[in-house]
Amino acid sequence: MKKLAIGDKAPDFALKDQGGSTVKLSDFKGKKILIYFYPKANTPGCTKQACSVRDSLPDLKKENIAALGISPDKEKVQENFDTKYNLNFPLLADEDHAVAEAYGVWDEKSMYGKKYMGIIRSSFLIDEEGKIQEAWYKVKPLDTVPNVFNLMKE
Repeated sequence: MKKLAIGDKAPDFALKDQGGSTVKLSDFKGKKILIYFYPKANTPGCTKQACSVRDSLPDLKKENIAALGISPDKEKVQENFDTKYNLNFPLLADEDHAVAEAYGVWDEKSMYGKKYMGIIRSSFLIDEEGKIQEAWYKVKPLDTVPNVFNLMKE
């Protein structure tokens, strides 16, 4: 799977969020965006990751950074995840994993010797012009937000 690099144009998308609204990358022109891909809503790692983003929303907003979570879950699953943890930011349903493929995060995984295709937990900071400012592949759930703030300090 081809990975995105700093300076690459972020692949455009139009996906439904947990409320059924269509969210497009172009909606955020002029703003930075933290986009993170997670394997499955309501699992321990994905919950920690989403809650850390939720808890950091005020600090992200101070830096003019919007946050989007993307997984292959259905809209209804995203809605339940949002409601259960009061996340209050868009969770996008990439059911056919086309956006995950475009960002290079849909790849072969292995568990208990069984190989399957799935999301490689990753996050991206997209700049105001829609270009990749930084890409973190195989990110740990609780490193998603600190990676962004560490980059902003540089």
